[in-house]
Amino acid sequence: MIGIHRRRASHRTVLVERVSLWRGVLAWIVGLVAFFPVLYIFVTGFKSEQNALAEPPTIIPSVNGGFPLSFPFTTDNYAAVLSPERHFLPFFMNSILLVVVSGLLVMLLAIPCAYTLSWKRRGQNRSILFFFLSTKFLPAVGVIIPIFIIARDLKIIDQPIALLIMYTAMNLPIAIWMLRSFFDEVPRDVIDAARVDGASTRQELFGIALPMIAPGLVATLFICSIFAWNEFFFALNLAATRAATVPMFMIGFETSEGLFWAKLAAAGTMAMMPVVIVGWAAQRSLVRGLSMGAVK
Repeated sequence: MIGIHRRRASHRTVLVERVSLWRGVLAWIVGLVAFFPVLYIFVTGFKSEQNALAEPPTIIPSVNGGFPLSFPFTTDNYAAVLSPERHFLPFFMNSILLVVVSGLLVMLLAIPCAYTLSWKRRGQNRSILFFFLSTKFLPAVGVIIPIFIIARDLKIIDQPIALLIMYTAMNLPIAIWMLRSFFDEVPRDVIDAARVDGASTRQELFGIALPMIAPGLVATLFICSIFAWNEFFFALNLAATRAATVPMFMIGFETSEGLFWAKLAAAGTMAMMPVVIVGWAAQRSLVRGLSMGAVK
């Protein structure tokens, strides 16, 4: 009997290992398929314009492009993007400034609001949350005319302050909803114990709740930063020249002469790098923050 049980246990162990192996293989396949467009954009940035449109497409860089699916490696596209004629740096700095400042403003406004909605329960909380969500129902094109008129009258057209206001307003409802769900995960017993000890609301928030949801703060800030970094519609209509952002820089490669695919791929790679670097550096906190509340 003992031998039978051992064989069954060994069989289960082998079966579990095989299932785990195939799950890992499947995860790698899905990951590579999802990552392939990003990889192809990165590779295209090192091609000439002629090779970027070649059929069949080439994906392997080489010195002279002498073997199948290879292409001559060149850095001319990055040199063109960074050339003084293109002025990439002002667009990049505008985007960095708007993302950082709007992110800080969003968190400054969303944290106390989300904490109040989570811990100061009132009958109107559901209506308030629905109001925040309802601001995302209307497409941006439906409100651009009154927004443009207001910005024109305030003389902030083509000024960073116009996009700063729009990005803060755009991301605030998302941040409030996310942070509220994270605050809901804070154990009530911990807050009740702090209140018994005489802790004030400020001490509850900054001394207890915020440290416990720190990964959620990172995840919220990262998502809001991505939305602000990639935003194009308001940048096109409110800040097309002096306060233009990286997405506005990229459309400069679509000209009457055609679309410069290789240079656009190089610019796209440079536009992705800050988000990729920040996401990689904060990946542990992002995973923990995005998974908060998923398992109880």
